[in-house]
Amino acid sequence: MNNPYNHDITPADAPLLNVQVDGIWMQFPKGLNVIEVARRTGKFVPHYCYHPKLSIPGNCRMCLVEVGSPKMDAAKKVVMAADNHPEIAWMMRPQIGCATQITEGMGIRTESPLVDECRRGVMEFLLINHPLDCPICDQAGECKLQEYSVQYGNEGSRFTDEKVKKPKRVDIGERIVLDDERCIMCSRCIRFSNEMVHDDVLGFIDRGSHTTLAVHPGKRLDNNYSLNTVDICPVGALTSKDFRFQMRVWFLKETKSICTGCATGCNTIVGSREERVYRQTPRENEEVNSQWMCDQGRLGFHYIHSEGRLTEPVAKVGQGKLPIPWTEIIPRLAADLRALKPGQIAIVASGRLTNEEAFLLGEIRQLLGGDQVLCDIVPRFGEADGILRSADLNPNTNGLELFGLSDQGKSLGQIRHGIDTGRIEALFVLHENLLGDAGWPLATVQKVKVLAVQSILASPTTELADYVLPGASFAEKRGSMINGAGRLQRLNKAIAIPGHALDDWQILVQLKAALGGGNGIHTIEEVFKAMAAASPAFSGLSLSKIGDLGISLKETAHA
Repeated sequence: MNNPYNHDITPADAPLLNVQVDGIWMQFPKGLNVIEVARRTGKFVPHYCYHPKLSIPGNCRMCLVEVGSPKMDAAKKVVMAADNHPEIAWMMRPQIGCATQITEGMGIRTESPLVDECRRGVMEFLLINHPLDCPICDQAGECKLQEYSVQYGNEGSRFTDEKVKKPKRVDIGERIVLDDERCIMCSRCIRFSNEMVHDDVLGFIDRGSHTTLAVHPGKRLDNNYSLNTVDICPVGALTSKDFRFQMRVWFLKETKSICTGCATGCNTIVGSREERVYRQTPRENEEVNSQWMCDQGRLGFHYIHSEGRLTEPVAKVGQGKLPIPWTEIIPRLAADLRALKPGQIAIVASGRLTNEEAFLLGEIRQLLGGDQVLCDIVPRFGEADGILRSADLNPNTNGLELFGLSDQGKSLGQIRHGIDTGRIEALFVLHENLLGDAGWPLATVQKVKVLAVQSILASPTTELADYVLPGASFAEKRGSMINGAGRLQRLNKAIAIPGHALDDWQILVQLKAALGGGNGIHTIEEVFKAMAAASPAFSGLSLSKIGDLGISLKETAHA
């Protein structure tokens, strides 16, 4: 994302300035502020209102530091010390680190008795009217007030008057609840809404101790990026209706993954406990989503725990359906497919498949007859929002095209015509509901003599299927996808697959073996290795080498 407020990014040709940080001289690019300089040296300057991706209001005062400039003699010449660096003339008053950019010869003290006293004073001021909500606050465990009060807070309070009471449990948006008594008026949420989403919806009203956060008259915080304000709120003022009171954050296992809601592939952290996903939050990647993600993608995980989740393989037996062990259902399906000619078989794949699954599906297609077996994906398109949401709602369209499994929906009509005319008798559908997103008529699907569906949710299509093969969701698998910008990224397994369902690559490996394709693959890493050997795009790569931030395949292609 193009962000003019990113204070940690400086031009490559920016001149280097000599700066003293806590007594040590170092060089830093011109344009950095004191907070970012300190961070680069391993020092931490506490702050609330400052955010590296937003404008700087300088209103919390928590980042106060001592600052000095080169000492000048009577002739206006710099006084040099014995170490051949300028002597520092320290200012009498501390300065806020967020709004102070470095200059040549500047001195910075991030730790000193004065700095410590200032931080304690700011903490005492912020806590005067703050409620003692920690035991019931959703932010507990990741609250900056809690963290800083340990180091900079006082053991007791000198405040003897009654605390100011502010609005609590205020419904300000479809997905947001405001507890204004916790707000420390850092204005992060206001700036994010204005600067990143261009939705002027939040502001402060009244003055002094009674200042409160509010939505403008006639407006609601309902934009598709509203939950990012919960992420950046340093206290528990803004809370998510979806996550509120669901789980303590310290109980959550955090797994680095990517969002599969569209082709952007925002980097995420999946928060889970006891094999259940409780939330999905953005993970920083400047090449993809900066530090943000849309609400639609963030909340798009609840289907994983749907009551309609498929948990065991099922096949038609006589006039009904019965659960069938994997060791029996895969050979039965393979036998039915082998009994047909290549032109009698078609595949409807999905832009939701990983690269590894697409690679295995491509090998199965070759065993069944190669290009004679028609194959395509169901395209999904929405409206791009100009921020992060892509118009392509399939997360791995590029991956399916790479393996020749996608004709961008153009072959779906041929497949339907083949079924309607009786030429195509077998159809293998993966993670698609033909009677839903694909918009196929019931009469067409009913004509298929051998219908196998690999999916995770019950649907009208699985109800008609002869074989139902339960697979895994994005949170239950490890693999890779290629986003709309050509960046190879990695999914990681956060929770276990329920019941007797299997990881999709395992189902495909078993089917490939049953079709006579051999089976020397036992792990997802081995699938990637075989894929890399067969596809030049992945040459020299492995799942581990993709890393947490991904790799641009455009760059590797020109390397």
